[in-house]
Amino acid sequence: MKKFVFTTLITFGAMFVCNAQSNTAYKAKMKEMFVVSGSEESYEAAIGQMFKMFKQQKTTVPDSIWQQFEGEFMKTSIDDLVNMLEPVYVKNLTQDDLQQLIAFYNTPVGKKYAQKTPILMQESMQVGQQWGMKIAQEFQEKLKTKGY
Repeated sequence: MKKFVFTTLITFGAMFVCNAQSNTAYKAKMKEMFVVSGSEESYEAAIGQMFKMFKQQKTTVPDSIWQQFEGEFMKTSIDDLVNMLEPVYVKNLTQDDLQQLIAFYNTPVGKKYAQKTPILMQESMQVGQQWGMKIAQEFQEKLKTKGY
């Protein structure tokens, strides 16, 4: 019985270590993909925007404090985001998928796409808003024709 318990503990311990190592490797691939895709830069820009907003709200805080905080958050926030996003990515993409995305983003067209993504997103959001308003207007007109 002791031998069975010992063997079981060793097996589960090994599985835990392997899982932890694979999660570490997966997170490293995620972070690499974020870097080459330009996502990390976008996240950093978002953090910068948040700090700009905070500075406007808390005008009595010295710039040296803001610089210190922003430096700290830039280092830790991306890692926090990777940790938070990991379950989403694991559920939807394999580590091999991430590697293939990294390979794509290292091609000339992948680099161009990464560079243009912020512009594409911004302009797409504007088009999406127009599209949403058009659908809402059409919906209201159809309701009106039905007497509602």
